[in-house]
Amino acid sequence: MAYKILLADDEAMLTGVLSEYLKREGYTTIVADNSREVIDKLGLSPDLILLDINMPGMDGLELCRAIRDTVSCPILFLTARITEQDKIRGLQAGGDDYITKPFSLAELSARIEAHLRRDERQNRNTSLVSSHGLIVDLAGRRVEWEGAEIRFSRREYEVIEFLVMNQGQIFDRERMYELIWGLDAEGDSKVIKEHIRKIRQKLLEVTGQEFIETIWGMGYRWKK
Repeated sequence: MAYKILLADDEAMLTGVLSEYLKREGYTTIVADNSREVIDKLGLSPDLILLDINMPGMDGLELCRAIRDTVSCPILFLTARITEQDKIRGLQAGGDDYITKPFSLAELSARIEAHLRRDERQNRNTSLVSSHGLIVDLAGRRVEWEGAEIRFSRREYEVIEFLVMNQGQIFDRERMYELIWGLDAEGDSKVIKEHIRKIRQKLLEVTGQEFIETIWGMGYRWKK
């Protein structure tokens, strides 16, 4: 699954350039041009946020402080401010890095990669998720039952990972397709139904249990 990067900046030309560049680098991009839109799009679970300090309404520093308690992913500030005190305020607000405009796309890409690698290392110790005896190894991208691996396709595993990481929450097919396949994916959300069917069949054959519930008229959820 491609890393998702939330671009939060009111300069449409800049976010357009960054979005196209990052897509070519293999990322999925989400764009927001004000603080309210940033908050709304946190539900898309970005893996990293590029946040402009000088945004209209709530500025980047205020926004960072407001969302940091609920957002654990790296936050990199983008700004023209260059004083040491500005950098200190940015880090104290909960930012992880501070990139001064203008910057090169190569430097930005290197910073993003470094922070994503560090975040992945930090999360590795908590990469095993247990659910009713089923073990989902997020780092190894494996599903195990009583020590034996249950084999799934890449997309099937991504559906399992998404649901198990959001246990108890209900998602309809369109929302799951958007969040797993990406906003720019070309296809049909009906594939979710087929993947769910195959996942259920494989899990039932090995474990004798149902892990995914269908909430009629609403969508799917992983049993808590």
